Amino acid sequence: MSILPQSLFSRRDLLKKSAVGFGNLALLSMLNEEAQAASSKDPLAPKEPHFTPRAKRVIFLFMKGGPSHMDTFDYKPQLQKYDGKPLPFDKPRVQFAPTGNLLKSPWKFKQYGESGIRVSELFPNVAECVDDLCIINSLHGTNAAHGGALLKLHTGSDAFVRPSMGSWVTYGLGTENQNLPGFITICPTLAHGGVKNWSSAFLPAPYQGTPLGNAAVAAEQAQIEYIKNNFLSRKVQRKQVEFLNDLNRLHQDQTGPNQILEDRIGSFELAFRMQEEVPQIQDISGETEATRKMYGLDEEVTADFGRQCLMARRFAERGVRFIQVSHSDQKVQWDQHSNLLEGHGKNAKEVDKPIAGLLKDLKQRGLLKDTLVVWGGEFGRTPTAQGKNGRDHNPEGFTMWLAGGGVKAGFQYGATDEFGYYAAKDKMHIHDFHATLLHILGMNHEKLTYRYAGRDFRLTDIAGHVAHGVLA
Repeated sequence: MSILPQSLFSRRDLLKKSAVGFGNLALLSMLNEEAQAASSKDPLAPKEPHFTPRAKRVIFLFMKGGPSHMDTFDYKPQLQKYDGKPLPFDKPRVQFAPTGNLLKSPWKFKQYGESGIRVSELFPNVAECVDDLCIINSLHGTNAAHGGALLKLHTGSDAFVRPSMGSWVTYGLGTENQNLPGFITICPTLAHGGVKNWSSAFLPAPYQGTPLGNAAVAAEQAQIEYIKNNFLSRKVQRKQVEFLNDLNRLHQDQTGPNQILEDRIGSFELAFRMQEEVPQIQDISGETEATRKMYGLDEEVTADFGRQCLMARRFAERGVRFIQVSHSDQKVQWDQHSNLLEGHGKNAKEVDKPIAGLLKDLKQRGLLKDTLVVWGGEFGRTPTAQGKNGRDHNPEGFTMWLAGGGVKAGFQYGATDEFGYYAAKDKMHIHDFHATLLHILGMNHEKLTYRYAGRDFRLTDIAGHVAHGVLA
């Protein structure tokens, strides 16, 4: 029986001794780049923006499923007038599903505030804050399916794995609190892209979003995984982390710099510090009764989303750079292909009071001026009926709104056509939205790049224009 001889060379020795050592030269070049990255300061340390920012942080209120703009913040009197009539122009060439004639909104619109902006009776509490809102009525995207549209909104690409906008923001600015992640997502959906919607992809691991629970878990029970250790004291855990770090450093001394290992070491240290700080943030026992009522914690229908919004404020005031809050009911999302009246009615009742509470709370604490609040879903709905009483997906024109962060308040930007099907005036593509968001945070979207696989990547890919019209 023949016995295969053991290798006489390590892989590193082989590169040194074969092909006149050219392989080793390439390896040394790669290791040098990694060594420079590894020797740099903490990747989550605060970084200087490209120019003076209008906002320091973002709270993204994500309404999964696609809320209908014609039934919320985009008043269309012609839709009411021509209910049941055929759409007088062509529908998109690519549609998610067939739809019929025009379907009027079952909700009345009313003017609010000094701005006189019309808001649907679905959102009476948010309507009271309309003079703080910058309502963008001319968003448009490229994908009519939930999966692709979610990825497009969150990462800028509907087909490839790319870093999420929260990861890009944290990569560009770091965090203001070294005991917390730079990017936290509260009760995120695990469907339609799932973790890819808060992933850092090829960006270094510290910029990954940290989930607090998920959409299947009640906000009151939502936890960051392994945030507590009920078996070991803090002193013993500290010794464990130090011992693990020593082993990892020893390994690095033998094998050379390794950015992935550096990120892992950093994640262990951050996790240890988070065990101290996160439970304090989630403990809302010190909040006043008035604050609890403002967020709707005293009512069953609003308590869950209200707690998520309150958590967002508490994380924001402690220096987290990007916080996402997702409304993603597992049974009735904002995806009303039928029963629009029932579905949107239920969803709006769950989020209206908490969102208004968040806006008022941020404002009274002086946080709204440097916090950008974003509201919206992955697309809108069709003005034409699906079945008898539903609306289909519509990425051709929809609404999102901003508040705080130096945007124009009590203002509507852009418009859809008279029925609400297509973005028609001051159109804002998702790439433009991302460019504008980064601009508000003091970053030039064309300069916020990361080199990977031989090319420079950015959130806006090779597109995107800042919508200066939304800036105060």
